[in-house]
Amino acid sequence: MKFLRIFFASLLAVIVGSILSFFIWVALISGMASSLQNEAPTVVGDSSVLVINMNESITDTPDANPLNSFNVATMSSTKNIALIEVLRAIEAAAQDVRIKGIEIHLTGEGTATLSTLEELRVALVEFKASKKFIIAYNDIYSQASYYLASVADKIYIQPEGDMSWIGMGSTLMFYKGALDKLGVKAEIFRPTACKYKSAVEPFFRTEMSKENREQTEAFINDLWNEIVTTVSQSRGIAEKDLQRMASNFEIMTSDDALKAKLVDAVIYEDELKQIYKDLGVDENYTSISLGEYVKQIVPTEVQKDTIGIIYAEGEIFYGENDAQDIYSKTLCEKINKAREDKNIKAVVLRVNSPGGSALASDLIWREIERLKQEKPVIVSMGQYAASGGYYISCGTDAILCDKTTITGSIGVFGLMLEGGQLIEQKFGITTDVVKTNDSSDFGNGIFGLNIRGLKPTERAAFIRSVDKVYATFTGKVAKGRNLDINKVLDIAGGRVWSGTDALEIGLVDGIGGLKQAIAIAADKANLKDFSTVTVEGEQSPMKMLMKMLNAKISAVLPRNNDAISTAAREYDAALKQMTRTGIQAYCPYRISF
Repeated sequence: MKFLRIFFASLLAVIVGSILSFFIWVALISGMASSLQNEAPTVVGDSSVLVINMNESITDTPDANPLNSFNVATMSSTKNIALIEVLRAIEAAAQDVRIKGIEIHLTGEGTATLSTLEELRVALVEFKASKKFIIAYNDIYSQASYYLASVADKIYIQPEGDMSWIGMGSTLMFYKGALDKLGVKAEIFRPTACKYKSAVEPFFRTEMSKENREQTEAFINDLWNEIVTTVSQSRGIAEKDLQRMASNFEIMTSDDALKAKLVDAVIYEDELKQIYKDLGVDENYTSISLGEYVKQIVPTEVQKDTIGIIYAEGEIFYGENDAQDIYSKTLCEKINKAREDKNIKAVVLRVNSPGGSALASDLIWREIERLKQEKPVIVSMGQYAASGGYYISCGTDAILCDKTTITGSIGVFGLMLEGGQLIEQKFGITTDVVKTNDSSDFGNGIFGLNIRGLKPTERAAFIRSVDKVYATFTGKVAKGRNLDINKVLDIAGGRVWSGTDALEIGLVDGIGGLKQAIAIAADKANLKDFSTVTVEGEQSPMKMLMKMLNAKISAVLPRNNDAISTAAREYDAALKQMTRTGIQAYCPYRISF
């Protein structure tokens, strides 16, 4: 009878849980549908202004999952637009007689990386050749939004608005103190040469190593100097003055920005109508967002010859999955598809990855090698193409990156956490073992923690493994980049480089974005008339369903950098790091600007 009570209680719980889940999904989909239905399409009038606004997230990879842009907390959607679509829209707007100019108005909850803003800014510079205006208006300018806005002919700010101009930083969190209190010991395996490979430092240090601080200061200064140089050239303000303003915290209010000539006037938004009138725009002009304009661009005729674009975005894992990150088998399927498609004459691999599994990276590298034997392969690096992200890039025909790209980090590591003390003293769990050989119980554990520490023979085996993977990694970089192995070893060691430095030391072939990579691919394939196509893997009905149900932590948390969302990201990053298996080629950097 007791068994039956427990059985039926469990069955009831499953039924109730299923019913609740059903209604939650109904509410979710209904809210998303309602959000979409309430948005009436905007028609491009004879006198229109194209508005670039962060109500729309500019993403690296085209997003086929509508739930990824849906915020459960507000039951509303944030539009996602792929960078390639944005670049095409700006190029089309330059030729579109209905578009009189562009307004940069970066408010909202959308996102864009620094390298995305760099490529967007380059496209806007090209737009200026059309002799159409670009103006910028905002209530509050972050450094990122101002970096983009500085391309404008005129910049305006709300009278009570704010501006941030303080420089850039990279804050790392260290977990050693917490692990010590919990009784968890981190076993670190890192080749002696990889002194810059800092991904494991949070687990055995309480602050940055000398080498980590050296590389972090170098690439952060490179990125910040790129912003300062660009703003200086656009606004006619000396770089030393811009640096002084940041160091002395001189810019905060709209009056500060006006006095420093960072903006041209302090006005209310409704006063833009008069400015447009002065620019020759009809007073009944239409404002159209990037997303709406993308939908209405007449697609170019699809050519028989195509350039395939393969997106490799996120951390690199072994296996198969349709989640947001890179999974070796899933990405290899796309690469093989591009290789076998006779209409695809060249491939652009867009890499935006901090790396991950060394094994998975090698599997992807091999498939790219096979593809390269038949068709040109050009890499376009986004914000990150480091460690495993560089591993999968190094053997291609040419590599382009942005000045603000973070790349390199040629190095590997292994990490194991021994938590026998925690398991026994905190959880009250004891273990016993029967084994046939001395290391037969190696890797036994719970909660992602090993029950016992490593024996000398096991530790030696791990050291041999990481040394072998590092030798393989550096050897493939030397071969792929046509560099002497000693030169590679000199610039490797796990060190991170900015895009600007990567060009100088030979890790990339040029500075340029996705558009430039496509142009090089077309040139190498001798194509004059071609179209581009995004290469997708096979999508079975079950795969499509699981992809739609794949939830991300950002969907239910605030999008701004408040304490909750920041803590969630740190927790997610630490959890991934602690649960990684095998040798890793991974770079952990995140920057704030």
